Amino acid sequence: MKILLTDDHAVVRQGYASLLSAMLEPCQIFEAGDAQMCFALWSRERPDLIVLDINLPDISGIEAARRILERDAQARILFFSMYDELPMVQQALDVGALGYITKASSPEILLEAVRRVLAGKPYVEHDLATGLVLQRNMPAGLSEMTAREFEIFVMLARGMSTKTIAEHLCVSMKTVSNHTTILKSKLQIHTSAQLVHLAIRFGVLKISEL
Repeated sequence: MKILLTDDHAVVRQGYASLLSAMLEPCQIFEAGDAQMCFALWSRERPDLIVLDINLPDISGIEAARRILERDAQARILFFSMYDELPMVQQALDVGALGYITKASSPEILLEAVRRVLAGKPYVEHDLATGLVLQRNMPAGLSEMTAREFEIFVMLARGMSTKTIAEHLCVSMKTVSNHTTILKSKLQIHTSAQLVHLAIRFGVLKISEL
């Protein structure tokens, strides 16, 4: 069994690699610190499972998952992230990942999630799954955004410029501007202040991130 663990913090990677190796024998763990290394190891090793963080230094884990799944729709991806905001969870699942748990999860939950996703079955941490069911109270525009629009929405809410977002996503500034226009239309907002307010109100952005 091969598992590719992708996280930008070496200490975190090594800790979870040791945990998974001990809990899932025999198991071969490969480690990547960014999306580019993840792509290279995935292409070379074709792991049975990719455990993927969202916050990577080059591109987001959501974009990385999208690119992998475009090349192999059967790739099994489990997101393992610090983010517990429901729109983020939904967008991660919408790109085709089978599972999502947070880094606050117990080793037992991690093991259960890994086993289920390895078996081709979906797994979402219980509290998050419950929240997804209850998120109908969110504005329609927020739940209707595409994964790319949502990524840009989060980056804009965090104060990133169009140029910075374009560089981060490896797209043109015009593409980012077009997505921004569309997502603002869906959300029925016009200003950056309204965008930030909406992001905070529905848990997409925390005040501490401003």
